[in-house]
Amino acid sequence: MKTGHIELARAQQERWQTAYEGNPRLLGAEPSAAARWTVRLFEAAGIDDVLELGAGQGRDALYLARQGFSVHATDFSEAALNQLRLDAQREGLDDRVTAALHDVRDPLPPADATVNAVYANVLLNMAFSRSELRSLVNEIHRVLRPGGLFVYTVWSTADPCFGHCTDIGDGLAARNGFAGRFFDLDLIHELAERWELGGVDPYEEGPEPRRLWRVTQAKPAPKS
Repeated sequence: MKTGHIELARAQQERWQTAYEGNPRLLGAEPSAAARWTVRLFEAAGIDDVLELGAGQGRDALYLARQGFSVHATDFSEAALNQLRLDAQREGLDDRVTAALHDVRDPLPPADATVNAVYANVLLNMAFSRSELRSLVNEIHRVLRPGGLFVYTVWSTADPCFGHCTDIGDGLAARNGFAGRFFDLDLIHELAERWELGGVDPYEEGPEPRRLWRVTQAKPAPKS
């Protein structure tokens, strides 16, 4: 990782840590629209355990657990995960939710082909370089079992904020101290190499509203 990206990554981790420490409901308590949709997809596929990356304070992890899923949630903020653990305990869901500190710039902890499903809501559009994005998606491919599902959401270039944030280089933009990337279809398809792309669906969420992509893809099963 280049020095500039290392400094940006550290600054963003500190920014998120501070934000989570200051607000135990930074992104609200209700599950995201993506989590509600993903529950139906995973149920239909017979999946009952999920690895969530970038879980934050756990609004989606807790929702998945309430629906009967076992969830292993990771984030790079200890403050966020402490809130998730506390809420899971309060709701009696700590037998279904585990939380582990992890920066997805590092290799994912699971062994090869051991995970049934991976879920990441507005994680991939954070302050990653394009090479870091490719490495992360390759890691997800590695840990998924053949036929395993990966669902992620990202901000779209159709979002009203696109083009109105501060350009900080490498396709990244900053607003209110938070940095990220808006995705177009070309980048989504680039990251889907080696995958079976099941769907790329635009949707809106929030009061502004934000415009996002919901991407569903599967790790191909070996050909017989």
